[in-house]
Formats: sequence, C-alpha cells, structure tokens
Amino acid sequence: MSESVHTVTTLPTERPSGCPFDPPAELIDARKQGPISRYTHPGGKPGWIVTGHDLVKSILADPRFSSRKDLLNVVDFELPPAPPGEFLLMDEPQHGRYRKPLVGKFTARRMRLLTERVEQITADCLDAMEASGPSADLVTAFAKPIPTIVICEILGVPYEDRDSFQEQIDKFMNGETSDEDLIAAYTATQEYLARLVAAKRARPTDDVLSELTDSDLTDEELKGISLILLAAGFDTTANMLSLGAFALLQNPDQLAALRADPTLTDRAVEELLRYLSVAKTFMRTALEDVEVGGRTIEAGTTVVLSYNTANRDPERYADPHELDLSRDAGGHLAFGHGIHLCLGAQLARVEMRVAFTALFKRFPTLRLAVPAEEVALRPETADIYGVKSLPVTWDA
Repeated sequence: MSESVHTVTTLPTERPSGCPFDPPAELIDARKQGPISRYTHPGGKPGWIVTGHDLVKSILADPRFSSRKDLLNVVDFELPPAPPGEFLLMDEPQHGRYRKPLVGKFTARRMRLLTERVEQITADCLDAMEASGPSADLVTAFAKPIPTIVICEILGVPYEDRDSFQEQIDKFMNGETSDEDLIAAYTATQEYLARLVAAKRARPTDDVLSELTDSDLTDEELKGISLILLAAGFDTTANMLSLGAFALLQNPDQLAALRADPTLTDRAVEELLRYLSVAKTFMRTALEDVEVGGRTIEAGTTVVLSYNTANRDPERYADPHELDLSRDAGGHLAFGHGIHLCLGAQLARVEMRVAFTALFKRFPTLRLAVPAEEVALRPETADIYGVKSLPVTWDA
C-alpha cells in the first residue's frame, strides 16, 4: 500500500494541560489521521496502535488475536505465561475454565440484589465523611472504601484485613511504585490470598470464594482468580468514583441536570464510563496475518488497543469530548468487548449508580477545595487512570 501510514512514536505520558479527563493529545491526533497507526513498543519491537472504535471492537471479538501474556511481543525477551487463575491474560480453553464458574455469580440480577447493601456501605462512608467535615479527601473517604468493602464481602475477605489488602493492591496498580516495592506488594498479596483460600477450603463461609472451593479448581488457581477479582473490583471502580466525581464537579451544568432529574442516572453512569475510560489500553497479539483497517497485522505482532480514544471516536459519538449526561453512550468499550468483557461490569454500574446519587444528595454544596489544576492525577504509566487525591469541601 503506497499511502503513508501515521506513526505514534511512543505512548504519551502526559494529558493535555488543563484537560485531566481527555486522552493524551498525540492519541487524539492519531485518531484524526485514521483508526490505526504504526507504533514501536518500548522494547523496540514493531507494532500497531488502534484508536478507532469499530476497529478496537472488531479486534476484541476476533479469535485470531490472542490475550496470552507469553505471546506479547513487546520486549526483547520472552515473557512467562500468566500464573494459574489469572484469566485476563489467557485464551480459550484456559480462559473459559476460570471464567465460567464466575459468570453466574456476577449477573445483572445478582448484582442488583446487592443494591441495598451498597446503599448501606455508601451511607456509612458518607456519615463518617460528614462527621469529620466540612472537608475531606474524596478518594480515601468515599471512592476507595465503597468498592473495597463490597468486593471483599463478595469474596469473603475478613473485615480486619481490608485496609492492609487495599494498601498492597494500590501499590501495584498506581504506576509509581518502584520495581522492588511492587514485587514485594504482589508477593505479600499472593501470600495473603494463599492463606485465605486455605481457610475457605477448611471452613467455607457464605461468599464467592468459598463456593469456588467446591469445584475442581486448585488452591493455586483460586489464588489467581481471587487476585484478578479483588484488584479489578477495587481499583477500577475506585478510580471511576473519584474521577467521575471530579468530572461532575468540573461540569456544573451536567451535575445540575443530574440533580434535577434522577432518571438520568443510568445514562450518566454510561456516559461517565465512556468519557473517562479509566482502563485506557489493552493489548492483543496476532496469531496469523490479519488485515485490519486496510493494514496487514503480521503474525506475532502485538497491537495496542486504545480504549480512551475509541470511546472518543467522532465517527461513533457526536461531540465526543463533551460530557453529556443525556447522551446515549451505548456501545462504549469501557468494559471491553468479546469473551474478556469485564466480569464485574454490572457490579461497577450498581456501585456508581448508588454512590454518585448518594454523594450529591448528601452534600448539595460539594465543591473542590483546591484549584482543579492542583488535583493530583495518577500518571499515564498506571494501568488504570484516576486521581491520587481529591480534596473537597462543603457548607456545614
């Protein structure tokens, strides 16, 4: 093909100044050039980056692209396979072996039945926040404890272990931990989960992990599954709650519309998921030569899928860089697509629906306590984007 191909030289590490919710400008520009660009991985391996909505979605549904960790062709050495149970980095049939026992435990119906409990957890957090006010860090007072308590109760993590567990997960998800500390946090979490699995097998309780011990899954596999569920169930939703609150406070007209019309809540949740796309990128490796968007992806080549630009694709959404809570944001890729569609999507929706509604009802004068440009953001190196802290205040 003679026409030139746009090239993204490195994955950008900075968001546009004053635009904490927008993808890096280089990725927005790449999407303007076309839905797929050449890209060289940090290890020097040639690859591609896909920024268009329809192409990202098609690759996620295409079995010719692999999720396997050991096939990622991004560094100049071979990566090991994903540990047992960590099914996000696996293909069929291994992926299905771990996911299938979980699907029925995270259905929309079962998650809706948790609504009352999520409401109570949220109310308890807001009670504590109000009692210690009239100022707070919304990350530690609201965004982190709600999903942490919920996912720990679902899996059966003892209450007294939650704070230390949350701290370890945060260390290996925040994108700023040194390699040494990251390995230490990961190891400590693995050791804790091994003890937890053994305890559930010896004395089952009323939770998902105990139910899974009554299967042919080994302790090692259960440990890996638990790690995926706890890390994903805590970190992604915590960052959606904090970054979502920040976005609403920065768009007072949209927040006013939501307060005036609670029936907008479901649309608001989907629009925030689309607009913020905290899980920014994923990767897939071609198992054979595949034509994508008029380009040939050669077998063995790893492709970066840019979820945040796909969800801002002007061919899919009008005025994509505007937060519009009345928009029909259906079809967004915030939870992925295909066989790896986020298992906890329905749980995250329940938590967002309940938490945002309760927060802005309880604190009608809620506002940032610092200028927006002083809000500490997670670096682009973090797998999940968000804010590190969100100081707020309100009229007592």
